[in-house]
Amino acid sequence: MVIRQLISRQGRRFATTPIRTWTRTLASEVDVIEASLENSLKETHSIEALLQNETSDYIAPIDDETHATIDYDADSVAYKYHEMKRIQSTTGQLGSTLTPHYQPHTLLTHPPSPSSITLELLLASQSHLGHSTSLWNPMNSRYIFGIRQGIHIISLDVTAAHLRRACRVVSGVAERGGLILFVGTRPGHTRSVVKAAQLAGGCHLFEKWTPGSITNGQQILGGCRLKVIDEFDREIPGYQEQLLERPALKPDLVVCLNPLENWVLLHECGLNNVPTVGIIDTDANPTWVTYPIPANDDSLRCVQVIAGALGKAGEEGQERRRARAQQGDVTYTPTKLDAPEMTEGANLERESASLEGEDASLERS
Repeated sequence: MVIRQLISRQGRRFATTPIRTWTRTLASEVDVIEASLENSLKETHSIEALLQNETSDYIAPIDDETHATIDYDADSVAYKYHEMKRIQSTTGQLGSTLTPHYQPHTLLTHPPSPSSITLELLLASQSHLGHSTSLWNPMNSRYIFGIRQGIHIISLDVTAAHLRRACRVVSGVAERGGLILFVGTRPGHTRSVVKAAQLAGGCHLFEKWTPGSITNGQQILGGCRLKVIDEFDREIPGYQEQLLERPALKPDLVVCLNPLENWVLLHECGLNNVPTVGIIDTDANPTWVTYPIPANDDSLRCVQVIAGALGKAGEEGQERRRARAQQGDVTYTPTKLDAPEMTEGANLERESASLEGEDASLERS
């Protein structure tokens, strides 16, 4: 009776025993050794990572198979890779997170389009800062928002409106195949002027303006090379002789980034009815240009924003002109020139006439 009760009690205890204990008891010594090796390897790697973080010296890693240290050559790629990973793990948590910030080259590589001109962009580019109140031009009173610490503050609403108007003018001139000249002669204007001219398909000037280049252009620019292009901006050869007799080209629009230093250029444009666009600060005369843009002409960032927007506007106009040319619509009046074949025939006739005259003179003699 006692034995029967003992078996029933032990049987219940064995039935309620977890399966994990059964597998542990049935495991072999090899499995126990492998598990202990894996645990020890994990502990070794954790200790290795801890030492790598705590010390600045290089610690050789441990091979997973042989459990021995791996000695790399100092010039080997593996050593440099492990050294780089150690430095990254050590200094990866240092420093601060960089938020979007101003990068000067972005205004040149990716200039803003006319549609993306906002008051925040103009404010960040310091377009609102004018000159001292003692240097102001009274004709700029309609562009001034107020005074702060003795400096005039330009109204950004007026700046944005005048900039958008200038962009429409540049885009319209480029769409009709006009020649646009970008001028900026101050230090730092070179890249802005060149980039804007490339976008708008125009010309640029970043050195001193030669007086008389418009009023007396035939004498100053008469020796410059001219070329004939079609509606797709492809050069057409064979017109060199006819172009020698044509006058020097004049720009259809001039964009001046610093009107104070280029008042001679603006005066020549006024004499020849050439429209102008210029950045007008509080110390400049807005009547010097046809389309003034009230802004800070001393800030390179402001100049880059305005020049980039005008260049983008010119690029949009060029794209519309080419798209209409694809449909057979030419947006400008072509210049009338004789065909190259006709000029070659005329030259042959002249040569033959001269040869006949020489033969007649020889016969007479």
